[in-house]
Amino acid sequence: MIGKLQCVVLDCPDAGALALFYQSLLGGEVDRPDPRWAVGDGFATLHTGDGPVFAFQRVPGYRAPRWPDAAYPQQFHLDLDVEDIGRAQEQVLALGAVLLHVDPAGWRVFADPAGHPFCLLG
Repeated sequence: MIGKLQCVVLDCPDAGALALFYQSLLGGEVDRPDPRWAVGDGFATLHTGDGPVFAFQRVPGYRAPRWPDAAYPQQFHLDLDVEDIGRAQEQVLALGAVLLHVDPAGWRVFADPAGHPFCLLG
């Protein structure tokens, strides 16, 4: 092993707003004191408790991914297991996500408020 995952960092136009979106989606604590990071207007964190730490950094001139457009690559995406995909879809849409694709196999692709794709898997 060379290293240990410290956090997953997402570029975005509004760090605090995206941290709150993912807190509503995954639970956890936004901007918990942690000596590894200095949080502020341009940087926010989400400690999920039982999983990884997510960080969100404001990037001037941020260009959102456009799934599946290679000219605006997704760069990464998250797959989230859910118990009831219909209910989960209602919840993420209410939080500001946008439905991008419903696959015939049952999974669904969404964009978070900053345009990052993520999938719900039932």
